[in-house]
Amino acid sequence: MHRYRSHTCGELRATDVNTDVRLSGWLHNRRDLGGVLFIDLRDNSGVVQLVVRSDSPAYEALGSLPKETVLRADGRVLRRLAENVNPEIPTGEIEVQVGEIEVLGSADPLPFSVFPEEHVGEETRLTYRFLDLRRQRMHNNILLRSAVIRSIRDKMNARGFLELQTPILSATSPEGARDFLVPSRLHPGKFYALPQAPQQFKQLLMVSGFDRYFQIAPCFRDEDSRADRSPGEFYQLDVEMSFAEQEDVFQTIEQVFAELFAEFAPNSETTSPFPRISYRDAMLRYGTDKPDLRAKLELVDVSGIFADSEFRAFAGKHVRALPIPNCGDQPRSFFDQMGDFAVEHGAKGLAWVRIDEQGKFTGPIAKFLTENDTQQLVAEVKGEPGTAIFFGAGDEDDVAKIMSEVRVEAAKRAGLFEDNAFRFCWIVDFPMYEKADDGTVDFSHNPFSMPQGGLDALRTQTPLDILAWQYDIVCNGIELSSGAVRNHSPEIMYEAFRIAGYNKEQVDAQFGGMIRAFHYGAPPHAGIAPGVDRIVMLLADEPNIRETIAFPLNGNAQDLLMGAPSVVEEARLKELNLSLRKPPAKDGPAS
Repeated sequence: MHRYRSHTCGELRATDVNTDVRLSGWLHNRRDLGGVLFIDLRDNSGVVQLVVRSDSPAYEALGSLPKETVLRADGRVLRRLAENVNPEIPTGEIEVQVGEIEVLGSADPLPFSVFPEEHVGEETRLTYRFLDLRRQRMHNNILLRSAVIRSIRDKMNARGFLELQTPILSATSPEGARDFLVPSRLHPGKFYALPQAPQQFKQLLMVSGFDRYFQIAPCFRDEDSRADRSPGEFYQLDVEMSFAEQEDVFQTIEQVFAELFAEFAPNSETTSPFPRISYRDAMLRYGTDKPDLRAKLELVDVSGIFADSEFRAFAGKHVRALPIPNCGDQPRSFFDQMGDFAVEHGAKGLAWVRIDEQGKFTGPIAKFLTENDTQQLVAEVKGEPGTAIFFGAGDEDDVAKIMSEVRVEAAKRAGLFEDNAFRFCWIVDFPMYEKADDGTVDFSHNPFSMPQGGLDALRTQTPLDILAWQYDIVCNGIELSSGAVRNHSPEIMYEAFRIAGYNKEQVDAQFGGMIRAFHYGAPPHAGIAPGVDRIVMLLADEPNIRETIAFPLNGNAQDLLMGAPSVVEEARLKELNLSLRKPPAKDGPAS
């Protein structure tokens, strides 16, 4: 028999009754029924119940070993009595009567309980992540992640995509975040950059003739943490296709996602094709370019109605209305609570009216609205008796942000929100450029995107009016990816970067490899890179992306388990020709 096990804990079934087995795993739980011990033994595959009677040489030892001790147990598989069958676990019909054990790994007192699971602060969980990952929820999340990645690989291979690897040590690239820099020992004063994305390399693979590429790619960005973004590093399904337009990318990704979500969330609804929504429409109807389409409500811009209004709270401001049908029986507390919600998200308040059965407006601001106002509002929002209308007024960006949150929350409270569904959409027709804080023109999205209209658009249109072949895929209010039809023409690329303030020499210096390649026959190509971590977060129904990553950094970009970032010895700095400049002290100059 094998030194450690003949079977895994989770694989034993009724067909194994009367078989002698050897198992190894962690002491998950123990129950002492007076002369009989029941031990739950756990390994990666699951849990099996061990039975140890007082006449067994293993009885005394198992009665005192702490939880999470690693054991080897030899015994015989028995069928459980009918009243003792546990239908909640695959091994619930059997138990193993133990004759001999061996302690393979002792366990110190635990900083927190693995089973039963208790609430533990994130700092403690990440410091002892190896224990946290033993807990069932976390263990299942990581198993799910592995299965999702395996399935993605299978689906991409089946569609003729080649899995190719791109460099980790490369040059800096303007992807919109800060690079992580790696000093070069052989080239003093120079640095590599860890890739924010394999953007240029995957385009170069298309120029090299590989046609269809994918990679489960690690990406590194020195940016702040948030619930759907891990600081430091993340993984994405990096995809690029030659001789492809926007719709080719959409069809491929929709097929993969529809199959993936049907496989791992079979009880949830996913429909395809995914809606295509222009960036302008998304901002107008939902207040965000990451709309949660499970909320069956839309915003309406009613600024024109109040442009010359005598109602000073709205007059001359951007005003967005949120009509909610069938709210006639909602209590006053519904409106008050929505107001409190809006204030929590930065609003000064939330105005509202309700249309009664006679078609009259009631509510706190009804008396300030003229007959003409109410008629126009009813027409604009398609209001009927029983409709409630919430209003946000002020700066357009602020109103959009607040009312996008109000839209989703109101839908949940009014019963107009779909549970147990994944609602995807494509956001398309992004502006090519945006105005930076200093008034200059900058890229609003991926700088390597093809402008709609090509070179002619760049030369004849106002920069802020130019649209790009850029797109995002969004699911349940979470952006899973950005993508674009790529700019594969040197002439168009030089002009696009010129508008953003780069001269030809700067473009050649920063993107020389790609520009040079485009001079030697570059095919039209397009791509996308959905975030693997976010996909798993959705499938696992986790609110925080760190719950789906085995060893994440904390919110301050620290690895509490391994102690990173850490101080580097002076000798190593000298070898790299580096010296440190400490930041100024809070109460005085730098030392």
